[in-house]
Amino acid sequence: MTLPMFPTGPAAPRAVTLVRLAGEIARSLAPVGRISVEGEVYKPRRVGTRIYFTLRDRVAQIAVSGPASRCRAVDGERVGVVGTLTWISERGQLQLMAEAATPVGAGAVAAMVAEARRRLGRDGLLDRPRRPLPRLPRAIGVICGSDAAVRKDIESVVAARFPGYPLRIVECLLSGPAASLAITDALVGLGGEADVDVIVLARGGGDAAQLMPFSDEELCRAICRSPVPVVSAIGHEGDRPLCDEVADVRCATPLAAAAAVVPDRQALTAELAGWRAAAQLAFERRQDAAGRRLAAVDTGQAVRQGADRAHARAEQAGARLRLLHPRGRLAESRARLGGLEWRRRVHERVARADGRLAADRRQLDALSPQRVLERGYAVVRAADGTVVRRSPQVASGDVVEIQLAEGGLAARVERVHGS
Repeated sequence: MTLPMFPTGPAAPRAVTLVRLAGEIARSLAPVGRISVEGEVYKPRRVGTRIYFTLRDRVAQIAVSGPASRCRAVDGERVGVVGTLTWISERGQLQLMAEAATPVGAGAVAAMVAEARRRLGRDGLLDRPRRPLPRLPRAIGVICGSDAAVRKDIESVVAARFPGYPLRIVECLLSGPAASLAITDALVGLGGEADVDVIVLARGGGDAAQLMPFSDEELCRAICRSPVPVVSAIGHEGDRPLCDEVADVRCATPLAAAAAVVPDRQALTAELAGWRAAAQLAFERRQDAAGRRLAAVDTGQAVRQGADRAHARAEQAGARLRLLHPRGRLAESRARLGGLEWRRRVHERVARADGRLAADRRQLDALSPQRVLERGYAVVRAADGTVVRRSPQVASGDVVEIQLAEGGLAARVERVHGS
């Protein structure tokens, strides 16, 4: 009996290319997904618009790359990074591609906010003119978290002031390293809706680290770029994130913000009623005043005055007609003619005309055919009366007429010479 052969050593290795190996590593990272991790920044360096650093703790480290505008990386500072793992085949390196990196700790947060405030102030965004809130917005945009309390507060204000008023509520992440990006995207999305005329940023209270996304520099710049006014209602009275300093209106609480943007239906109705009553009263007063003025009018005197004005206008019109009458115009023309030295001017014009006539006569005499004939020339015409200018026009034996200065001759052609 032969026993089956079983391998006793390690399994045979699977032969793969480097490209295949890199691909398998990259695919193995996909299940890890989007992660948030904290660590210490080590050797940060900026290249163009991106920043590179090592995120490390006591026993591990990983290379990080992210946009410089959303990643604060100060050597030795502890940060929270949100991103995804990527395998870079060219360098054979595993890298954490960061969406955002924000500092962790009160001191680091204060330093980040101070730096962002200086940059915003340098660009004039802290002192920019604030836009007024619309009195009757077509729709109100609200950015809040999934916390039911803030949304319930705002909806309760709407129910009390103007039931059914249109709201556009966007719930998004409000804390954590990626929250600032989510809030910015929500703000840009609401600002792009045609009927949203005002946007409210609403969040309940929290510590400095929890409210840090609302001090993000990119979010503050997005608030300034918003096409509609933005109301900041973050935390409680003592909470002052950086977005409060660039918003068009700052309210202490979401309740106060809702009261500021939602119109009071009863107040609007009362105001409209007051305007209607004031307009009616003004109309009645003007009507009474007009009636009194009409009653005080003396119709007889008014007719006489009108007749006098009409008579005066008729007299003026008659004077103009007399001036335009042929006799009147003839007399006026004679008067103007009498004031002119017309005889001297007529003599001058006659003398100039006589000189021009004599010059024309001399020119005509010089060009006259008769003068040419008188100088010994003659005009020869064929039998049909045409002037003979070239010898081929006639042939031997033809009779021609010769015109002289005085009289003429008839002759017969004996010979024709070439031209």
